[in-house]
Amino acid sequence: MAALAPLPPLPPQFKSIQHHLRTAQEHDKRDPVVAYYCRLYAMQTGMKIDSKTPDCRKFLSKLMDQLEALKKQLGDNEAITQEIVGCAHLENYALKMFLYADNEDRAGRFHKNMIKSFYTASLLIDVITVFGELTDENVKHRKYARWKATYIHNCLKNGETPQAGPVGIEEDNDVEENEDAGATSLPTQPPQPSSSTYDPGSMPSSSFTGIQIPPGAHAPANTPAEVPHSTGVASNTIQPTPQTIPAIDPTLFSTVSQGDIRLTPEDFARAQKYCKYAGSALQYEDVSTAVQNLQKALKLLTTGRE
Repeated sequence: MAALAPLPPLPPQFKSIQHHLRTAQEHDKRDPVVAYYCRLYAMQTGMKIDSKTPDCRKFLSKLMDQLEALKKQLGDNEAITQEIVGCAHLENYALKMFLYADNEDRAGRFHKNMIKSFYTASLLIDVITVFGELTDENVKHRKYARWKATYIHNCLKNGETPQAGPVGIEEDNDVEENEDAGATSLPTQPPQPSSSTYDPGSMPSSSFTGIQIPPGAHAPANTPAEVPHSTGVASNTIQPTPQTIPAIDPTLFSTVSQGDIRLTPEDFARAQKYCKYAGSALQYEDVSTAVQNLQKALKLLTTGRE
């Protein structure tokens, strides 16, 4: 991919989008689709913050130039030309990043990459808003990921061993937007456990608008590649978790669409989404997710029910 023209210095008003832009730069070669949508989110958010001040207007103009250049380079990519595909791509990527960090956390492996993965996942869920309002599951995953990044970063910085796995989180304890844990300036004290405990593993399997992700899914190929620095906390060698392929419903092999089944436009749209989600999952070699979504599409098309 051709190099993009550099942006002018970031105006102070746009501090809240600096990490989304950093994530875009990190993904220019790793995943240009993710890079494109991160910039699109920054552009839309920046326009809402300040589009009149000279410095802000100049910055947004250069950012728009980058977006147009990227769109031209990715013009034949369905993830750019079709919102359904783009949304599925971004959701799959964000959830994979989240699951990688969550698996490391549950195993007690605390290091720079897992902190950054938690935080990057939260930023990418922000970016998903370019396609519309977030689902409740998206909101919960974002809050938990950002909070976990803050909590673990603070523990390691203070020489403490973080509590592995899901822990209590105060409902009104939102992490600052201008963080820097791989990216954040963090609170001086880590959030304290409370009586309300959020367990991402207990979320419905239909989280992230229908994408089926089995517990313990392996990390994506595009998680941060840098070697973790020593944190003072023991870190075991990461072993990939074998994928569990879901059982195929035998009735689907012999199912023939009934003549009296009338599919609505919404049914066709849902079936199309499941197929797109399956295609996006295969980009990450996630066979289980692909199979489950394809089964859902086939059942919907042949029975009219999900």
